[in-house]
Amino acid sequence: MPSTRKAQQKIASSPARPEPRRSKPMTIGAVCKSLSREFPEISISKIRYLENQRLVEPRRTPGGYRLYSADDVARLRTILRLQRDEFLPLRVIRQELAIGRADGGGEALVAPGATRPTTRRMPPVVETTAGPLRTLDELLEVTGAQVELVRELESFGIISGAVSGSPGYDDNQCEIVRAAVELARYGVGARNLRVFKTSADRESALLQQLLAPALRSRSAERRHEATEALEDLAAVTTHLKHLLLIGDLRAML
Repeated sequence: MPSTRKAQQKIASSPARPEPRRSKPMTIGAVCKSLSREFPEISISKIRYLENQRLVEPRRTPGGYRLYSADDVARLRTILRLQRDEFLPLRVIRQELAIGRADGGGEALVAPGATRPTTRRMPPVVETTAGPLRTLDELLEVTGAQVELVRELESFGIISGAVSGSPGYDDNQCEIVRAAVELARYGVGARNLRVFKTSADRESALLQQLLAPALRSRSAERRHEATEALEDLAAVTTHLKHLLLIGDLRAML
C-alpha cells in the first residue's frame, strides 16, 4: 500500500502532459512574414494574386479579413516552390495541386518504385540578386567551352561579352554557353542556334507588346502584377514550345 500511495502522489505531482497545440489561423500579413524567410520577394499583393487565381482560398471573417490555416500556408509554400524551382506556370501548378502535389515541400507525390522525371531549373525573368560577372577565362573554366565556341556565339548574337555596360558574362549567359557545349557534342554549331535566338526575340517582342503599358505604369502595384504576369507568360510559352517540339519529334518516329 505505501508504494501505491507514493506512486499516486508522484502522478499527482507530475506536470500534466500538454495537449497538442492547434495552429491558430494567420492573417495575410503574418503569412507574408512567415513565407519571406524562404521567399524574400513575397508580398501581400502576390498572395492576393494567387487567391484571385483560385489557387488558395482562405477563410474570411465577418469583417472580410483573411485567415489562413496551416494547410493554406503549406499550399502557398508549395506553389511558390514550384514557381521558383521548376518555373511552372500557374495553370500547370493548378494541375499539380489537383493530383496531390500539395505536401508543403514542393515535392511531387510519386508512387513507390516510380522514377521522378528530372527537370532543368529555369532561371527567373526578374533576378532577385545579381551574381558576379565572370571573365572569359572564368567562363571557359565553369562551362568547359572552347574559346572558339564562345567567340562564335558572340558573333552570331547568341551571347554578349558586355552586360549592363560592364565587360563580363552573367549567370544566364553561362547557362547558354553550357547548353551550346552540350549541343556541340551532337554536331550543332553556334550558327545553328540563331533560329532559337530569332524565336526568343519574337516571343519577347510579343510579351512586351502585351505588358508594356502595365510595366510602365506609375502604380507600383500594377507594375508588380505585370512582372508576375510576365514570369507566368514566359513559363507558359516555354511549356508550349516544349509540347510543340515533342509533337513534331513524335511524328518522326
